[in-house]
Amino acid sequence: MGDSFAYAKDKWDKSHATPDFKVRDLVLGSTTKFNNIKGCKKLKESFAGPFVIKNLHGENSVEVELSEELSNKCPTFPVSLIKPYKASDAEMFPLRN
Repeated sequence: MGDSFAYAKDKWDKSHATPDFKVRDLVLGSTTKFNNIKGCKKLKESFAGPFVIKNLHGENSVEVELSEELSNKCPTFPVSLIKPYKASDAEMFPLRN
């Protein structure tokens, strides 16, 4: 049993990268836990944001500054539910907002 745990840990360590978030970074937060967003659940956005990271809580969670419409939500996200925000290039995609 110990060998299987060691093997699984070894595989996890090889494929897992620790997220590199810093305060003031822009991130997108997953909407999987946002149950009361209006509209059809199937058509809602997968990620909301961008949000600014306000505080880091260890390696596994971050606190973000939420927009006014999401102010009733908990501003702390586990790092598994956020991803870095990448702005789209205005020259390549002129019609995007």
